[in-house]
Amino acid sequence: MNSIIILVFRKISQVLMDLIIFSLSLFAAYFIRFEGVIPDDFLKQIVGLLPYVIIARSISFQAFSVYKIVWRYISIRDALRILKAILPVTFFLILARYLMPDSLAFLRIPISVITLEFLLVILGTAGIRMVRRVILETIQRDDLMRHSHGKAKKVLLIGAGDAGNMVAKELGQRADLGFKIAGFVDDNPKKFNSVIQGIRVLGSSAQIPEFAKRFAIDEAIIAIANASSLEIRRIVDLCESAGVKVKIVPGLFEMLDDRVKITKIREVNIDDLLGRSIVDIKTHHPDVEKCYRGKRILVTGAGGSIGSELCRQLCTYWPKEVILIDKDENSIFEIDNELQGNARGPRVTPVISNIKNEKRLETIFTKFKPEVIFHAAAHKHVPLMEFNVSEAVINNVQGTLNVARLADRHEVESFIFISSDKAVNPTSVMGATKKVGEVIIQDIADKSRTKFSCVRFGNVLGSRGSVVPLFQKQIARGGPVTVTHPDIERFFMSIAEAVSLIIQAGSIGTKGEIFVLDMGKMVKISDLARDLIRLSGFRTDDIEIKYVGLRPGEKLYEEIMIDKERDKVTRFEKIFVTPPVAYVNSDLEARLEELIVLADKGEDAEIIRRFQEMGIGYQGDWRGNGR
Repeated sequence: MNSIIILVFRKISQVLMDLIIFSLSLFAAYFIRFEGVIPDDFLKQIVGLLPYVIIARSISFQAFSVYKIVWRYISIRDALRILKAILPVTFFLILARYLMPDSLAFLRIPISVITLEFLLVILGTAGIRMVRRVILETIQRDDLMRHSHGKAKKVLLIGAGDAGNMVAKELGQRADLGFKIAGFVDDNPKKFNSVIQGIRVLGSSAQIPEFAKRFAIDEAIIAIANASSLEIRRIVDLCESAGVKVKIVPGLFEMLDDRVKITKIREVNIDDLLGRSIVDIKTHHPDVEKCYRGKRILVTGAGGSIGSELCRQLCTYWPKEVILIDKDENSIFEIDNELQGNARGPRVTPVISNIKNEKRLETIFTKFKPEVIFHAAAHKHVPLMEFNVSEAVINNVQGTLNVARLADRHEVESFIFISSDKAVNPTSVMGATKKVGEVIIQDIADKSRTKFSCVRFGNVLGSRGSVVPLFQKQIARGGPVTVTHPDIERFFMSIAEAVSLIIQAGSIGTKGEIFVLDMGKMVKISDLARDLIRLSGFRTDDIEIKYVGLRPGEKLYEEIMIDKERDKVTRFEKIFVTPPVAYVNSDLEARLEELIVLADKGEDAEIIRRFQEMGIGYQGDWRGNGR
């Protein structure tokens, strides 16, 4: 009840202020026009006109919903609405001035008075709201300072462009956060000493340590739209050298509504430093969207890191239905629950099933009739599969064979197999099973009406069990951070970027092509560990980096293509294609059946020997079950 009374009082108070402004503006216009000495005839004119002008302007303000504007958040757009509310009455006064008959000439208002009154009403009504806002924000800021004993955090904004301007505006409106902006820094010399949102551009980013000391800066916020990884790394290093905590505004594509919000300003993370692309999943290539719109899409391994992101992004292509298959009920529950929350999205059907069970898969294909399949289900952990060889074959080889054969039998339109860079000259069991998976797809593609293709890429940042979350846990425990070898390097990309490219690649595959994603430059894992240590708020010598030796099946360097594969560009900038390479032996089906029989019996050593004989480039050896 109290809040309603306060709201009514505030609206009434604003209406009263406007009535006073309407009255004073009319009188002041005559006063200025006649330089302080208003003739008697015009005094009578003021008295006669005043009630009608006040009523007309009040009605116009109501019609244009001016009183729905919250004055404490008044903006340029709101000021334009006020201008629109003022114009009709002014236009009517001008019209009356020239259409007034001679018999009513004494009522003609001088055009100069009309012009002055128009300007004064604009200044008065918009100005009083802005003054109220400034006063309120000043009072709130002073109250905050008193309650915090003057300990508001001093912030340095890095980047005086559009993003920096929006951050300054947002911080200015959120006095409750306890931030005080000391200034901007920007590397454009033309902006030096300029003022944005009442805040001065102090100088270049190279002077961050100097400004941090001079103004006792507590935090810095990087507000540079889509800054490069090199630029972010340089700024982070400068801030760290000055003992300043640093945060970042997400890239403009990462902020799907294209507006900076305080809740979106976050810590600098490893994605920023590695410089992987920010993906705008809102923008679809027309040909890609055509491949998925209105289709029934089945995703195996839908609860995994890649599978769940595939489901999220595929839902934005307006398919008819997305069928989620995974053997892990908890992960399926999570992604299903997330996708079901979008009332405007496609139908989502969660299915608990194991791809090793061909009869169960047959039932699923018959019931749901998928038109597009993304096969992401796989055992992926390299060292773990070295000690679970048979399970790797049953899941990664037999499972892939089951899904691919059913896709062919049910004449699915397209089938996309998610492969790995570890399939290239594999030294691990996991890599060997993925290479065999590629061979299976290429063999079936050669004689099927279904469009089969493979997509090969490296490590994704932040996936379950990957190196980044592992390092973060080790850092949280105080170390050591375990790195297998000082020189080990890997390709990295974000999950969102990898999946976006997988979806694009899936739209152009026809006969078993292997699409290779542009992974950029390889990253040294020891450098990655040091970056994460610094981003966690430690110096690199605070946390020990311990080298523990290469794990079973692990390479120093990963490869993306073998010599026989010739990469060609596609119409997508970051996707290359390697034409199908014929399997050297003619007995593929027999060899696959042998592998599966051996896996059922648990004959791990014999499986390794068969991998070595298959002509898939396997370079590993039998390690037994010991560590």
